[in-house]
Amino acid sequence: MQAIHGPGELQWFKSSYSGAQGGDCVEVAAGPHTIHVRDSKDVTRPSLSFGPGAWAAFIAYASV
Repeated sequence: MQAIHGPGELQWFKSSYSGAQGGDCVEVAAGPHTIHVRDSKDVTRPSLSFGPGAWAAFIAYASV
């Protein structure tokens, strides 16, 4: 994953599966109590936020 961030901002990570031409991809940033997910094609739109338990359940389901 590649880190994308600015000073004082969340540290966003783009999937290593994202190609050089962009395409459909998401970025993820971990806050102290929340996981944030956003569309890498339009980072100005609001991100989705999940608690650690919900994010862990999603990762467990998606990793099957």
